[in-house]
Amino acid sequence: MGNVADDSGTDVEIYRRALNPDTIHVVSRTGAPEELLALLDSAGLERKTEVTAGPVYVWHETPEGLSEKAQKQLVTRSMLPVLIADYDVNIDPDVYDVTAWAQAMSEHRSRQAQAAGPPPLPPAGPASPKAPRSR
Repeated sequence: MGNVADDSGTDVEIYRRALNPDTIHVVSRTGAPEELLALLDSAGLERKTEVTAGPVYVWHETPEGLSEKAQKQLVTRSMLPVLIADYDVNIDPDVYDVTAWAQAMSEHRSRQAQAAGPPPLPPAGPASPKAPRSR
């Protein structure tokens, strides 16, 4: 085993490293598929790579210069597409932003509703018989 995600048995681990508290660390498992790495890239996280004599380690970090709040919002929002793609994610509660999660979910549901179009109309029932006219 080589990293926190490998050791935890998850696809992605999100936490703040004690040695580098200025960014949030997003570690994917060794040999993670490009699809997973691309999802993290597209979320705005910066991909880092370290080549060793053994495996190649790949992880992501929040970009430099973001406030602590912006970092938390970014990593929290990045989880939704990763979870939708059926990857296992663990995020440290200290870097999770509940408001960012609620907004991401609301936006996702809104996009789903728009893609689905308007709800179907109920089926038309049998025509009601005409009432006799009085003469």
